[in-house]
Amino acid sequence: MAPPVADSWSWFPALALGVSFLKCLFISAYHSTDFEVHRNWLAITHSLPVSRWYHENTSEWTLDYPPLFAWFEFGLSHVAQHFDSNMLQVENLNYDSPATVLFQRLSVIFTDAVFIYAARECCRCVQGQKGSRDILNRPSFVLAVLLLWNFGLLIVDHIHFQYNGFLFGFLLLSVAKHLQSQHLQGALLFSVLLNLKHIYLYVAPAYGIYLLRSYCFTQDNKDGSVRWRSFSPLRLLALGGIVASVCALSFGPFIAMGQLPQVLSRLFPFKRGLCHAYWAPNIWALYNILDKILATLGVRLKLLQEAELPRASMTGGLVQEFQHSVLPSVSPSITLVCTLLSILPAVLSIWRRPRGARGFLRCLLLCALGSFMFGWHVHEKAILIAILPLSILAVESREDAGIFLLLSTTGHYSLFPLIFTPAELPIKAALMLMFVIYSFTALRKLHSGPGSLLHPLESVYLLGLVAVAIACEVIFPLSPWQQKLPFLPLLLTSVYCSVGVCYSFVRLYVSLLREEEKPKQL
Repeated sequence: MAPPVADSWSWFPALALGVSFLKCLFISAYHSTDFEVHRNWLAITHSLPVSRWYHENTSEWTLDYPPLFAWFEFGLSHVAQHFDSNMLQVENLNYDSPATVLFQRLSVIFTDAVFIYAARECCRCVQGQKGSRDILNRPSFVLAVLLLWNFGLLIVDHIHFQYNGFLFGFLLLSVAKHLQSQHLQGALLFSVLLNLKHIYLYVAPAYGIYLLRSYCFTQDNKDGSVRWRSFSPLRLLALGGIVASVCALSFGPFIAMGQLPQVLSRLFPFKRGLCHAYWAPNIWALYNILDKILATLGVRLKLLQEAELPRASMTGGLVQEFQHSVLPSVSPSITLVCTLLSILPAVLSIWRRPRGARGFLRCLLLCALGSFMFGWHVHEKAILIAILPLSILAVESREDAGIFLLLSTTGHYSLFPLIFTPAELPIKAALMLMFVIYSFTALRKLHSGPGSLLHPLESVYLLGLVAVAIACEVIFPLSPWQQKLPFLPLLLTSVYCSVGVCYSFVRLYVSLLREEEKPKQL
């Protein structure tokens, strides 16, 4: 006899509370410069008039998120003043009193309530395993653990310091609403998300094409092609009204003050260079290292003069524009073209043969990964935009489970350099190990059957991460190379992980092509 419905989700609060208590243990841990970034934004939005928010530059960490996030900081600042009002003074640079640390850490933990709610909604959407009475072996339970206890979010938000959980809550909640066929709510949530952090423009093409094709066009022909006469102008107006209303609420005051160009210049600072200080594990990391190899060979073979080569700023940890030595230098326009070409097959797929909300989700993943691989000045943390939504498909499909194991393990390890202090080494290693072990064992049990979820070479590649970790975290700090080549561990981590991320992108595209060969899913 099936258990009562009321008891079927009794485990979820325990998981949520457990991870929340774990986050509290990290309150006094290392925090990055992002801590000061957000403290400064609290001070700017609290102490200055709105007209000066996007002009203030006392600190180098100027406000560069969309206006809705600035209003979010403004709201937090009214709570912060009850902890330590000195943190809200713009001139108090690098201010981190115990009360300030406590408030900012707690603000991340409490705003994660959005993510917890979104995770529950996503769990309600997954297709259950028939006949499974073991709670631990239910897709919904496995997904809850993969989301709530995600290694990347734990170290990026609660050690390194950011508000990604709050933001990903809007993304996952939007996805869940589409899976529940509540498309207007999904569109509203995504519009809010874009006005909180514009990095989610990465996946906007998936939203735009999916809603136009599957919501504004209400019927298909028998062969699955679009029935043009089924277009609904009212639905398009409803979507447009939602997007315009949110953008007007967010940007309206700055448009009225004539500050839109200033705001946009903060949101899209193209002079920051192709790669971040630590190369994100994408195609440009491989491109950069190839350029370095060719330059070194050219000098040794006396084909190039070392004095004539550009300075090696790419490996100096600086955030700036630079020129490649041998290969053609890459401009923002080139990265834009490459990104659009990389996602074009995915968006064309959901236009030609829409496969319901799960087809949209697969397109969203490819847009996220395509933008991560070919985008301009990509941050390594952006890999989570693909890993978290992929968790949903991983508990439903054996093939997607294999891709998830590969991408999550590689992508999560690529975040290791963010936490570089010796005291936090055991913490990040233990958290990573626990998440990997659970992911492999839970998904293997969920998708029981002959064979492994990974191909042999994929397993060998992941085992190579252990060698990379030992070399970078244990051997290198004790070697004389630490002084001569301080960037070497970052370079090795980035390049090795780039291979796994690129391979996962290809596998996702292969799975998309296989889906197209199957009968249409309603």
